[in-house]
Amino acid sequence: MTDPDPATVDDYPIVIQDLLHYLGPRTSLDDKSAVALPVAAIKALLQVVQRSKANTMMGLQDELKESSQSMLDYALEGTLLGRSHIALASGCELFLKYITRTFLETPDFDACKGQVLERGEHFAGISLAARDRIANVGHGFIRDGQTVLTHGWSRVVAALLLKAAETTHFDIVILEGRPDAAGAKAAALYAQEGIPTKVVLDSAMGYVMESVDLVLVGAEGVVENGGIVNKMGTFALAVNAQESNVPFYVAAESYKFARLYPLHQKDLPTMGGLNQQHLDFVDTASWHRTGREGPSSTKKQQDTNATSTPHEPSNTVSGIVTIPHNVKVDNPPCDYTPAKYITLLFTDLGVLTPSAVSDELIRLYQ
Repeated sequence: MTDPDPATVDDYPIVIQDLLHYLGPRTSLDDKSAVALPVAAIKALLQVVQRSKANTMMGLQDELKESSQSMLDYALEGTLLGRSHIALASGCELFLKYITRTFLETPDFDACKGQVLERGEHFAGISLAARDRIANVGHGFIRDGQTVLTHGWSRVVAALLLKAAETTHFDIVILEGRPDAAGAKAAALYAQEGIPTKVVLDSAMGYVMESVDLVLVGAEGVVENGGIVNKMGTFALAVNAQESNVPFYVAAESYKFARLYPLHQKDLPTMGGLNQQHLDFVDTASWHRTGREGPSSTKKQQDTNATSTPHEPSNTVSGIVTIPHNVKVDNPPCDYTPAKYITLLFTDLGVLTPSAVSDELIRLYQ
């Protein structure tokens, strides 16, 4: 996530200010106090309940729906870079369902509001502990001497791998892809923890698949049919794993279970905002020839005077490649992986088969 300019935070609606407060500034990857986006949204909605002047349940629900929509709109603007809004939507929807259920149990409005605040804080606390529970149920699937292949960075995957490393010796292979160097950053963290780690480009996933024992990824969302939405390239990774008879595991918190039923990639909701139409291209091989030196001062001056466009990045780094305006750019952040490619899901509800997800969704939303 890119931290917003502090000078502009006060211009946001109060619920967005609360959301950013609970998310906190982006720190190191291994910051165990980091709050997941859906949990931050739930805590922000609890503040809406706390401030509400509504006198009826319908009035309170309207305020919560409006606040939820404000957070979703904020996410869709692309401000929460690298994040799918699916998990945010599922967290908000789950909380709204929880409000309705509480009202049915406690018809008196004032008593109901008190129950919502009390139970809501408890629910947020349980959600915060989800990563630890997932690590406990999933780490036993990693055995001594195995090699684990993972994709980019996921806090819940990291919790599971670090838990396994306490008692098991294994290697990690991490796929590195565009645009945030998450794989390289994750590799540095795992190596710092003493786990033998290797980074390969995500385009080489088929090449390395025959040398790994299992694949473990996180998820932005788990959908009704047991499939997942995750970082771009996860679908191709799952197909490669099945073709090579390598088990494909997913670690995901239950608050990411979403009432969506995609059948194709085009069925996914819009994600990424303006960032989806922007992608910089750099010929890194040229760095070895130029020593990573930028262009000449004359070229720099020309670039400074030129009009900047999404397809023409400022040419201050050696190897920058510009493309013509008539070439379209598509940079989707996530793809959809069907359930048939997933072996098991490690969740805070236990170890699930993909077919069990729909049953758990019914229990969550009933």
